[in-house]
Amino acid sequence: MEPLLAFSKGVDRLNAGFAAVADYLVLFAVLVSAGNAVARYLFNLSSNSMLEIQWYMFAGMVLLGAAYTLKLNEHVRVDVFYSLFSQRNRLLIDIFGFTVLYLPVIFYFTWLCWPMFWRSFISGETSMNAGGLILWPAKLMLPLGFGLLFLQGLSELIKRFAALRGLIAMETKYEKPLQ
Repeated sequence: MEPLLAFSKGVDRLNAGFAAVADYLVLFAVLVSAGNAVARYLFNLSSNSMLEIQWYMFAGMVLLGAAYTLKLNEHVRVDVFYSLFSQRNRLLIDIFGFTVLYLPVIFYFTWLCWPMFWRSFISGETSMNAGGLILWPAKLMLPLGFGLLFLQGLSELIKRFAALRGLIAMETKYEKPLQ
């Protein structure tokens, strides 16, 4: 179990790094958006490239930060009965959910997105807008983001098995108090 927990920690660190990149993309997107607005309203200049860069950064923010959000258990949840179960049963429910639902679906999405990115990369596909950018960097975000989500799902599954065996402590009460 120790090698699996080491793998889990590595995945957690990897996704923390990508989350830091997503943090900076937020800042850059705000700066590009503000710069684009200033150029448009003060100088009557507009650039399709700048708009597309904003979209690319938004894709990066969401898809590169999603796995870290899963690590923090901050995804939206609808908990009707989950909190009524014991810690052990909550871990078993999580293991079932990751194994039967989450990991197969995320793997399938990654598998579906890869050929779309690869065709775009090989063909040098560009936006149809005048002054548009190459599209593969934005399309790369999909398989990369889903791949990171898949790895984080494996990490979470490993942690739940370890918690079930008493090797690590894990909080399974995900609801936060009202603020």
